[in-house]
Amino acid sequence: MADWSDRVEELLYEGEDVTERVSAGDAHVVVTTHRVLAFTPAMEGENFRQVERPNVTDVAVKSGGEARFLMMGLRTGLFGIVFLAVGLLVDFGALMGDIDLTDTGSTGQLGIGGILGMVQGMISIIYSLDDYMRMLGALLLLAALVPTAVYLYSRETHLVLTVAGGEDLPIASSPADAEETLARLREAILPEGIPAGSESRWSIDLLDRLG
Repeated sequence: MADWSDRVEELLYEGEDVTERVSAGDAHVVVTTHRVLAFTPAMEGENFRQVERPNVTDVAVKSGGEARFLMMGLRTGLFGIVFLAVGLLVDFGALMGDIDLTDTGSTGQLGIGGILGMVQGMISIIYSLDDYMRMLGALLLLAALVPTAVYLYSRETHLVLTVAGGEDLPIASSPADAEETLARLREAILPEGIPAGSESRWSIDLLDRLG
């Protein structure tokens, strides 16, 4: 792929000229009068990608990871906090009061002693429901640490092209001289005098030229 970045003239359209070449680690970015050509052999996916210059709104250093693991950790942690809070704030034993359905002499005669025993067992569980909720909440909070740790492990910082109407185009892991690389790429890609991130920068530049 390094050979192709050196032979970029073979990829140019008729009337297209190279205006700047910028290296960022193993990646090479070639800016032409029409496009931004990114040679990224160290990144996942395609080794070569291109974007029309008017669609590039900015060049930035951004961090990100596997968002699904972060959302899983947040949801699990939220449920854990809710269960733990309810278990700490609500005393189910006090709410139920003193209920004893087995302490009657007539239950055996009526033949409902077994049923009342089952009901009394359920009531006993409700008495301890706050304890169970505290334990469940603590377990959920511990479980939330696993997907959160996976997200943090997968989190990476990349130098990216921000593309209008599309996903960011990662170029390389953040180089040591990121600020200098950013400045060079922004100067090469964006029209002079138009701030980065301005959606109308190309139309303003074209109007200025026509005027």
